Amino acid sequence: MIIKKFQASTEKDAILQAKEEMGSDAVVLNIKTIKHKGLKRIFKKDIVEVTAALEERMPTAAIPTNAINLVADNDTTAVKSEEKSEDKSTAIEEKLDSLQEMLVNQMKNSSEKKEEKEEKEKNKEENTNFAFIQLVYSQLLENEVDEKYANQIISEVESSVKKESNMDTILSGLYQKIILKLGEPESIDSEEKKSKVVFFVGPTGVGKTTTIAKLASDFKLDKKLKVAMITADTYRIAAVEQLRTYANILGVPIKVVYTLEELNEAIDEFKEYDMVLVDTAGRSHKNKEQCEEIRHLIKDCVVPEDTGKDIYLVLSAATKYKDLINIVDVYDEIGKYKLIFTKLDETGTLGNILNIRLKTGAPLSYVTCGQVVPDDIRLLDAQSLAKQLLGGEDKK
Repeated sequence: MIIKKFQASTEKDAILQAKEEMGSDAVVLNIKTIKHKGLKRIFKKDIVEVTAALEERMPTAAIPTNAINLVADNDTTAVKSEEKSEDKSTAIEEKLDSLQEMLVNQMKNSSEKKEEKEEKEKNKEENTNFAFIQLVYSQLLENEVDEKYANQIISEVESSVKKESNMDTILSGLYQKIILKLGEPESIDSEEKKSKVVFFVGPTGVGKTTTIAKLASDFKLDKKLKVAMITADTYRIAAVEQLRTYANILGVPIKVVYTLEELNEAIDEFKEYDMVLVDTAGRSHKNKEQCEEIRHLIKDCVVPEDTGKDIYLVLSAATKYKDLINIVDVYDEIGKYKLIFTKLDETGTLGNILNIRLKTGAPLSYVTCGQVVPDDIRLLDAQSLAKQLLGGEDKK
């Protein structure tokens, strides 16, 4: 058997070379593409190599005259010899067909093994990503993010990232998703020309009075605004005295009010001030009557037409989530509010900030992390909080 290899730029050209040189009886055994290595691959195209085979034919010897006569005399012997020759040719063709089939099967098996290997690697990567997502999910729950919201975040990220995404891409997607859900924190807008009356409400012991003092200090000393204070928290004598002390230190006026009429008078008296901060009495969310008093005080007070009115619900980050749900349900009746979270330094888990933000839809605002006036207050940093919820550390 004669076996030769032919190379050309295309498969068709290589087969034509084989047929021209070896004849139409040539059989194609294998076809493969040869890729150039190194810099050659940039300048030269791939080459197609065809392996072809041809069965060598036995030379025909001169037949003596007497042999011809012998064959003529014995037709039976000649027919048998011809049949044997045909059988031999058929056997060769069958061998060639078998060889070609074997080569095709080898190439097919090689391709199937390659695909199987790629599939295993793909499944391995997907399993790694799944394990990573489960780890992040556990971290969110560890930070006391409500299971409902944790599932929501994971589901939204899984549906948006591609299957071939790596762990860095998935983590980035989770980080950005949490930031979007936290939203842009809103500060008390002191840039507007008109005055503003700001009410602070919330349960007892969350630090409303201290928070007001911190904000008053920032507005008075740093932003050079005209600030006044009003306190309706007459149920705790200590609260009045505490706020009066801060007012004296800052040199800002303060009014103590007991009724809605007195509140209206105080607001009218301070109408020329840029910022009027109103401290309300802490009320238990379980006492509906007391909460109704706060609602009445805020909704029915008279604010000048050119004066804005904001409400801030002050909550402690250390409060249990179940209690926070009950609190916000009660305070929903007072109208639209923004959220301030205090006592971040008294808890190791901050998931409740995200929980309450998603439950109420209320914008986040300030957070406090200590008792020092005015230093321990800042506008919530959504990026820092997202990092902490995912297991990172706040380096600020």
